[in-house]
Amino acid sequence: MTPQQKILVRASFARLAPRSAPVAAYFYTTLFRMDPTLRALFKVDMRMQEQKFMQMLATIVHCMEPLEDVIPVVYPMGKRHATYGVRPEHYDTVGAAFLATLDHELGSEFNSDVREAWIAAYALLSLTMQYAADQP
Repeated sequence: MTPQQKILVRASFARLAPRSAPVAAYFYTTLFRMDPTLRALFKVDMRMQEQKFMQMLATIVHCMEPLEDVIPVVYPMGKRHATYGVRPEHYDTVGAAFLATLDHELGSEFNSDVREAWIAAYALLSLTMQYAADQP
């Protein structure tokens, strides 16, 4: 990720954070619409899951400087997600649902530069999580 992409991710997340509950609800609604089979992976109360999602996203966004600081946060998450039954193909669906959520929630502020910044951020996160899932 470039320094400018990090700035765009942090700035756009700052716009989402005050509306974390509806943002997370929209994300999960979109995710389950895209792949209804994923709903079975979530054994907890969805409101609690939505809160965890936004808290983890905030942690990741704030750990991006320096970028290496995000790896120790994301790596264990990848290990945990593997135990929940998350498979590599699920990461594409999650990414698509997340981008759709950003588009919906940010509207015209979700321009091509912001989109590319989030794509770069998600690629780093998902690849790190998938790598962690493959490690003994």
